[in-house]
Amino acid sequence: MQIRFGYEITMTCVGATEMVCLLNVHDDHTGSLSTGPHFTTAPSTLTRTYNDLFGNVCRRIRAPAGDITLRSDGVIEDDGEPDPFEPAAREVPIGDLPDAALVYLMGSRYCETDKLSQTAWDLFGKIAPGWGRVQAICDFVNRQISFDYMNASSTRGAVEVFHGRIGVCRDYAHLAITFCRCMNIPARYINGHLGDIGVPVVDPMDFSAWIEVWLEGPQGARWYTFDPRNNIRRIGRIVVARGRDAADIPLVNSFGPHVLKAFTVWTYDLAHAPASAAALG
Repeated sequence: MQIRFGYEITMTCVGATEMVCLLNVHDDHTGSLSTGPHFTTAPSTLTRTYNDLFGNVCRRIRAPAGDITLRSDGVIEDDGEPDPFEPAAREVPIGDLPDAALVYLMGSRYCETDKLSQTAWDLFGKIAPGWGRVQAICDFVNRQISFDYMNASSTRGAVEVFHGRIGVCRDYAHLAITFCRCMNIPARYINGHLGDIGVPVVDPMDFSAWIEVWLEGPQGARWYTFDPRNNIRRIGRIVVARGRDAADIPLVNSFGPHVLKAFTVWTYDLAHAPASAAALG
């Protein structure tokens, strides 16, 4: 399966503004790219990339005063299979976790483990450890939160999500991550492309957030994908960035004021391209 993915984002800056953007596809996908992705700015401006502490590709941009449009477009090969399913996967004792996984057990900006630890054990402590416990957490989060795109908030943490019972995909992810960490299961936040492949089109296309959890399956310990927002196995996830929570991987971090003027994201199976799809740039 070939999946076309990309974005076009226009912002207005009051003055010349430095930015760091986490919009590039993750290096994990490099071997699967068949076209691009081709990145451009209008007007043309100085950019360069580097890798952050989590291994994500970050792009530094010097935006001029006025409008600037960031655009990227590419095609990636995908096996067309849904997310892996390993119901026998078990939790890994803390003493056996790799050093790099330990940071994903700790509280972070949007994942206040200290405030939800007792709640997590009250809710999930009697569920058998392993895949089933993580799925129970995702089931709970999916049932308890009402999705409301118009009520998105950049400052809402897991505690507010739990009590307010409303949010967007990042909020589902933050609450599920927090509960997993409270149960001593490493969990990390993912931002990326997720097209409506194999499912009905429900929401306007956007970047998506989901989680990865460290469990030990038949082939050894690894990160497994869970999606508390959709709560079903999906096809064609394209990772952009991973971190402790959304604070680590903002799509755009500007060192000066800017206003979002236009925002378009596309992710779809090329074999079923929408009529509105433009030619590849």
